[in-house]
Amino acid sequence: MILLALAAPNFIDSLLLRFFSEPTVNYVIWPFIQIGAVVTITALWVAYATYLERKISAFIQARLGPMRVGPWGLLQPIADGLKLLVKEDFIPENADRGIFFVAPYIAVVAAFVVMAVVPFGPDWAVITDVNIGVLFVLAVSSVGVLALILAGWSSNSKYALLGALRSSAQMVSYEVSMGLAIIGALMFARTLSLSGVVGAQAADSIWFLFYQPIGFVIFLISGIAENNRAPFDLPEAESELVAGFHTEYSGFRWSLFFMAEYAAMVVVTAVATTLYLGGWYFPFVYRLTEARGYHNLYVVVSLVVFLAKSGLLLYLYFWLRWTLPRFRYDQLMDLGWKWMLPAALINIVVSAIAVATLQGLDGWHGIHTIESMTSGLNLTGAGKMIAIAIGIGNLFITAGILSLINWRSRDFNLKKQRRKIRLVDLPKGVPAVAPSKPAQPAT
Repeated sequence: MILLALAAPNFIDSLLLRFFSEPTVNYVIWPFIQIGAVVTITALWVAYATYLERKISAFIQARLGPMRVGPWGLLQPIADGLKLLVKEDFIPENADRGIFFVAPYIAVVAAFVVMAVVPFGPDWAVITDVNIGVLFVLAVSSVGVLALILAGWSSNSKYALLGALRSSAQMVSYEVSMGLAIIGALMFARTLSLSGVVGAQAADSIWFLFYQPIGFVIFLISGIAENNRAPFDLPEAESELVAGFHTEYSGFRWSLFFMAEYAAMVVVTAVATTLYLGGWYFPFVYRLTEARGYHNLYVVVSLVVFLAKSGLLLYLYFWLRWTLPRFRYDQLMDLGWKWMLPAALINIVVSAIAVATLQGLDGWHGIHTIESMTSGLNLTGAGKMIAIAIGIGNLFITAGILSLINWRSRDFNLKKQRRKIRLVDLPKGVPAVAPSKPAQPAT
């Protein structure tokens, strides 16, 4: 299997060049092959992600999980898919049939299209390298919220509509924090290309996680909330809204929403891996493969590295779902607007100060902090230590400022509520000021 993967790209390329011109092969045929491979692998992931999640949750709760269909229950996803294909697919009588039909497909397409710019590896492991790849990811992934709104509205159901409204408020709120969180990493990468971000980390021989720990945390939390995953799954809270925005869906269309959800999980983890964990870059892989002429081996090993990093983040998704309780909706909004958004803004300011400090110290009293700026902000050993120290210090700065902001806000709200209770909620004839403590009777 490994030998086939190593020999296939060269064999397919030489075979195609016999029938088509080189530009046609490079810019038309190969992209279609890569798109087909990514879609197929992602669809298989979606099928077996449900199996993995059920097994992981069973392990956490001391259960067995799926065991009936196939050895160790490995064929359970296939049985679930067949069941959903043959189930009755009905549409509510008063629903908007056209929008009701299209909404699940919009969610799936929005999640899958983003993968066209994700660098899963070098060379032929990238479908296309767009110089504004980060903006493309944010723009296209935000279309997914429209599918949930349309699904809830077209169902003509109060539960579905409430779930759609919750989803729109939640996803818009956390998309702001997610977009702002990546600015710090882009300051060090000096490019909007996702492949360029990986190249900047490879050239600097360090992951941006060490420069941007708070940015990584904000991006990951915002991504989990945007995917409507527990503990942020308020749009489909079964204890309140039956199933939320997809209450009226059944059969295969119902499964499309879950396909979009798990595909969006892959997108978030892939982008987080690219921006903060070095993407497919790993120390010494480049020396052991491409330097010795094994280019395809280098690509395959880099692809395995990328999948391993993304797999760890996907495991975190499952772990959090079966560990933390669901938030209340006011807690969800408070976390987004009072904690994530100010933290992202603070991170931008501190990152800008860090970059300005590194540039200002370079050449000052013999201090050398910047090695080059051709592929991102490549720092020397001293520059890396300064950037890491500022990144760690940013954790404490952000925690202190957020605690101060939210403590003052909480204190103000408590005083406001007490004032309302004294002046509004008291019945007529009762004084607003509490009576003084009665005197003790004489002994």
